[in-house]
Amino acid sequence: MDLAIYYFKITGSDAYLVREIHSVPYSDDGPGSAIKELIGGEPKTPGAERVLPADTRLLGISIKDSLAMVDFSSEVLKTGVGSTGEALGIQSIVNTLTEFPQIREVSFQVEGKSDGRAMDWWGHVGLYGQPFKRNLEKVHQPAIWVTHPVAGQVSGVPLLIKGSARIPGGGVKARLLDENGKKIAESTAASPTTPGRGGFEISITYTPPGKGKGTLEVFWNSSGEESPRDTVKIPIQWP
Repeated sequence: MDLAIYYFKITGSDAYLVREIHSVPYSDDGPGSAIKELIGGEPKTPGAERVLPADTRLLGISIKDSLAMVDFSSEVLKTGVGSTGEALGIQSIVNTLTEFPQIREVSFQVEGKSDGRAMDWWGHVGLYGQPFKRNLEKVHQPAIWVTHPVAGQVSGVPLLIKGSARIPGGGVKARLLDENGKKIAESTAASPTTPGRGGFEISITYTPPGKGKGTLEVFWNSSGEESPRDTVKIPIQWP
């Protein structure tokens, strides 16, 4: 199964999160699998790092009323990435878990406790403000991702496209191509809040070319440009 995992990245001029899609063996416990991948998975983005120590163990996740309570072993407290990395590290866990629709907020425990040393967490940024909510403001990479449709999905008419973008302007664009690469239809969404990240929705009305497969491309370009930037390609099937 494919999971969205958030890692942090610190450069000479900035610090931010990156979102990656990781394929892992199927499990009925999606949130647990996501945390384990966050601990032991290998970031694909150059310069991206894991914030959770590799010997951290996930002791359990309980979900009630959209709140996920995550219990870690004491090894989780051993990280040392500075105050900026700590804040991003907390948000990386929260964003990873809130990819699941049944989770809207996240709280942490250490060895079943959320007081004392656990409350101080990593030293600079504690757990005093929990539960934490999803926040994509500091997710800089990738520039665009698509949450609907998914790869291999049968396209509806019109086709609704949803996702998130962080682009300088010009709006997010989408186009449908047939199996030979010929454009069938194209549409543009209003640009998300600049320069921050924002969600987008695009609806494309088109005439299906018949049975078979096609490709959805989602991208952006500046005014006057023709070449697409940060293109996301999703294989689809015609209805």
